[in-house]
Amino acid sequence: MSDDIGNRFNQWKNETLKAVLNKSKERKEKFSTDSKVEIERLYFRETEYLNALGFPGEYPFTRGVYPSMYRGRFWTMRQYAGFATAEESNKRYRYLLDHGTTGLSVAFDLPTQIGYDSDHPIAEGEVGKVGVAIDSLEDMERLFDGIELQRVSTSMTINATAAILLCMYAAIAKKQGADLSKISGTIQNDILKEYIARGTYIYPPQPSMRLVTDTFSWCNKNLPKWNTISISGYHIREAGSNAVQEVAFTLANGIAYVQAAVDAGLDVDLFGSQLSFFFNSHNNLFEEVGKFRAARRLWAKIMRERFGAKNPESMKLRFHAQTAGSTLTAQQIENNVVRVTLQALAAVLGGCQSLHTNSRDEALALPTEESVRLALRTQQIIAHESGCADTIDPVGGSFYIENITNEIEKLATDYIKKIDAMGGAVKAIENNFYQNEIANSAYEYQKEIESKNKIIVGMNEFVTKETIKPDTLKIDHGVREKQVLKLKKLRQKRNGKSVDLAIKKLKEVALSSENLLPHLFNAVECYATIGEISQTLREAWGEYKEI
Repeated sequence: MSDDIGNRFNQWKNETLKAVLNKSKERKEKFSTDSKVEIERLYFRETEYLNALGFPGEYPFTRGVYPSMYRGRFWTMRQYAGFATAEESNKRYRYLLDHGTTGLSVAFDLPTQIGYDSDHPIAEGEVGKVGVAIDSLEDMERLFDGIELQRVSTSMTINATAAILLCMYAAIAKKQGADLSKISGTIQNDILKEYIARGTYIYPPQPSMRLVTDTFSWCNKNLPKWNTISISGYHIREAGSNAVQEVAFTLANGIAYVQAAVDAGLDVDLFGSQLSFFFNSHNNLFEEVGKFRAARRLWAKIMRERFGAKNPESMKLRFHAQTAGSTLTAQQIENNVVRVTLQALAAVLGGCQSLHTNSRDEALALPTEESVRLALRTQQIIAHESGCADTIDPVGGSFYIENITNEIEKLATDYIKKIDAMGGAVKAIENNFYQNEIANSAYEYQKEIESKNKIIVGMNEFVTKETIKPDTLKIDHGVREKQVLKLKKLRQKRNGKSVDLAIKKLKEVALSSENLLPHLFNAVECYATIGEISQTLREAWGEYKEI
């Protein structure tokens, strides 16, 4: 080791030790294998450093965004949950916290996602089905009853109505007497991928982007530890993209959000550290590890070279990963446990900051408590039994993985250049470029399965005749009636005049350039409903209709 590299290593080691000591949950200093082979904090060869592989926690962050990574603390173990009423979902959250989950992740039902109250005709048949029904601040109060928001990190998978749900969350924290500067969590708030892959948009792209940037600005002043957006490749991959497209389209969307914020007068080094990402962890173990490394390095370069970020925190791609729902099969559901384990391993080896593991029965229904517990135990076994977290970046320097990383970065960069040439992500979406690329990729993937060039165990090969149908979670069909009754009582007891004034002011501001979030917060605190607020914005901005 040369003197220069030796000095750099010692400097990095000292910084790492300091980072570990500052963690609330310090992990032991010495690690060894079961055979008492001592494990080093980090492995590297001088040539790797000279080739810019670098150290964890340093630009371009190929080896991880933190110096100590899992030697300091494990990733946040989240389990995405939410169904039926707020009371029932609250029981599931308490169950998960009791079994060792370290962060909550909220699933909302379809009416909540697209801005309709449970008593709206469009909501019929969907209330509480794919997530929890939230109509007002009162429902959110029930959802987090008995849970101290200052002591838990919460992720909310919500987009078109993200700003409203965030205001509800902050209002509850305020009621609890929490220090809002210490509240941590994430809202997905990634509206662009809704036009590409999911479809739960409400408004046209331009006012939707304004909601996103207004949230950036408001959180910077009021919720500084909150991740204001989770730029999502997960749903792009679920819609049928490949790994390269997932990285390229996600980062191109990220570029659009950053540019919109900069154009709105925000400093990239003030909001950049509040950006987070959400990726899929698919079946091909080594490709997925390389994908995460490539995405991290490419984003660091984009933020520094394209947007002139100076603060290293603004260049870090922090990401949540979820195992791939589209890979789960209804046939031989026990096989899904193996798939999820491999996918979770890829996310950990790739350096995720938080992780959700899907449950074995999710190809059939929302997961049972038993299945959720097994999914959580999968993460805990990887953390505590596999040895994957005993050294920082255990895969660094692998010829195979570094080559995959380089190739994915190169191919994703080529895609981003194409999107730039079209005028950016919004124009590419409006021209159906993303959608067509994803559809073609999904078609090719399906052809490979049908021709058996790609084997899906238990589905197109190694098939067995199953006679026992597993028990699945059943949602009470009376959920809507319960929600409608709650809404009726809420509207009778709240201060109707205050609600009317808050809604009127909200519409005025929606037609101006003033930040909407303070007025959304006021409407939420008056117990205006999601439907009432969303309808006000529909009247101001119109609805998006896909061509």
